[in-house]
Amino acid sequence: MTTDKSAIRNAATVIVLRDRHDDPSILMGQRGSKAAFMPNKFVFPGGAVDAADALVPLAAPLPALCQNRLRDNAPEDLQHALAAAAVRELWEETGLILGRRGSWPDPVPADWRSFAETGHLPAAEGLQFVFRALTPPGRPRRFDARFFLVDADDIQSDLDDFTHACDELSHLQWIKLREARNFDLPFITEVVLAEVEGRVTDRTPPDSVPYFRNDEEASLFLRLRGHVMPEHD
Repeated sequence: MTTDKSAIRNAATVIVLRDRHDDPSILMGQRGSKAAFMPNKFVFPGGAVDAADALVPLAAPLPALCQNRLRDNAPEDLQHALAAAAVRELWEETGLILGRRGSWPDPVPADWRSFAETGHLPAAEGLQFVFRALTPPGRPRRFDARFFLVDADDIQSDLDDFTHACDELSHLQWIKLREARNFDLPFITEVVLAEVEGRVTDRTPPDSVPYFRNDEEASLFLRLRGHVMPEHD
């Protein structure tokens, strides 16, 4: 069975922020020159949601406000899948662990085996939903990407050890936030950086999440506000 390359895929991107109260840095890597999507560009780790992501156990869920904002016309289980995908893509592309110590139930999905072997379960409580972007029509790949900001203090492994990373990104490095625009960045990454700069010293959730939506009719810059749903007995 062939896959429709033009179909819009849900995706999760992770912005790891280090030394946020000193001289903040963000973790980025460079895509390959032959990559179909954004070749040669410096990007944050991230990628498409896999079917198994909706089924993996989370040691801790996303914050309630993030879940509510991610619910925007989305299937009920997508919030869980996006959170899991963020943890998995961070692990695959950088070798960094966002999780808690714990045992996995059998069977472990194939894409999660190497993560499970670290003795951790994925944990999403440190992820903060800060941006959403839909790839414009006409691109070789289209993604509905949700960007998550996470503090480096929530990582459970050596921040400078990338030995477990796959070869999806090269030149993995911590880039000073003040120097990031000197690199070859996609347009949307530059837009996201402006949001990150505004969140550096404030760990509280933003008042709203920007949504840069590109479709056949128009390009729109929207705001996802959401609210915490009241609990019922």
